[in-house]
Amino acid sequence: MNMRFFTNISAAFAVALLSSSAFAATASSDVSSGSYVVESSHTQIGFSVLHFGFTYYSGQFSGVTGTLQLDAAHPEASYLNVTIPVSSVSTTSTVLTGELKEADWFDVAKYPDATFVSTQVRKTSADEALVTGNLTLHGVTHPEVLHVHFVGAGVNPMDKAYTVGFQAEATIHRSDFGVKKYVPYVGDDVKLTIAGAFEKSAAK
Repeated sequence: MNMRFFTNISAAFAVALLSSSAFAATASSDVSSGSYVVESSHTQIGFSVLHFGFTYYSGQFSGVTGTLQLDAAHPEASYLNVTIPVSSVSTTSTVLTGELKEADWFDVAKYPDATFVSTQVRKTSADEALVTGNLTLHGVTHPEVLHVHFVGAGVNPMDKAYTVGFQAEATIHRSDFGVKKYVPYVGDDVKLTIAGAFEKSAAK
């Protein structure tokens, strides 16, 4: 059966997100502080869940939107707010992708979006941080922690936009969000892997 993973977040940020929660880890002088928006086409939220104890099944969310207020000198003052369209969920099985959108799983007709809003950023090394925030999914809000790695910053040679990028990981429990179908045969733990790209907003 393809119920195998379900995948919360975003997030998710899923969610971004999400994503995404990035910012936290920046190294100050090399990175430009300011207001950023999610670069949706290069931001992805992947998920993985154990299926019947045999394999880890994966999928992803896309189309993440949102904003990042980045303070490179004082990462703890940074702030992230992202929205993940749950209907963007995709897997290698068209049947399973459709099932995940139905009422037994994400119920996208009733809960079209997931959100992640940061509440705390704690820098743990030059390029790493823990970003705590509230993930809202399937109508339920629960605190989650993202382990964030700063990847790089600079002017994108294609669109000439100043961009910062992060990689983040988190593990959430889908049952915390009321998505319990097939637990424990399909794992409750959902691992999220987030690639977050943010472009600096033009100064007003």
